[in-house]
Amino acid sequence: MDANHLKLLNFFAAGILADLSPLQVCDPMRESYVASKVNTLMMSMLSATEEIKLFMHKPWILECNKTVLQLEMEKCGERFKTDMEEVDPQNWCNLTHFIGEYHFFSACTEDNAVKIGCFWPNPVVEHYIIRIHKQFFSNCTLKSAVWGDPSEDTLIILILVPVFLTLTMVALVVWCSKRSDILA
Repeated sequence: MDANHLKLLNFFAAGILADLSPLQVCDPMRESYVASKVNTLMMSMLSATEEIKLFMHKPWILECNKTVLQLEMEKCGERFKTDMEEVDPQNWCNLTHFIGEYHFFSACTEDNAVKIGCFWPNPVVEHYIIRIHKQFFSNCTLKSAVWGDPSEDTLIILILVPVFLTLTMVALVVWCSKRSDILA
């Protein structure tokens, strides 16, 4: 295999690996981009001395389409709503009853946002997730305990016990120190 073929094979493999990621293998635009680069490389019959600028990696940047993102969030939400219909509404505040459904919903929103070219989380996704939370989990607020003052009897016991123990310890130390003089 001559240097020309080796260089061609090297750039072919590097281009395919650099341009395809697992999330976007099925993207027709990306596949046609890679195919055009490979075709250009194959047809150019590059020599070993040519400077190749064909595969300078340009990041594949998608602009976030908020309308498409909102539609995808609706699809994720519809699936979550269908799954939550199977859960008894009394158990909606107990995450152990629907953790799998919620995980799928969260993964769906993240995967679709990334696939569309949006960051996750972003304001559109957050707004939709908050809507879902208001619909299903609005009655799940934790009621905090109201602390009151203890009764007077309890308060007197809590104050007097340490005071008497302190006085008893002082008296014991004084008594023992007088006894050590007699015993010595």
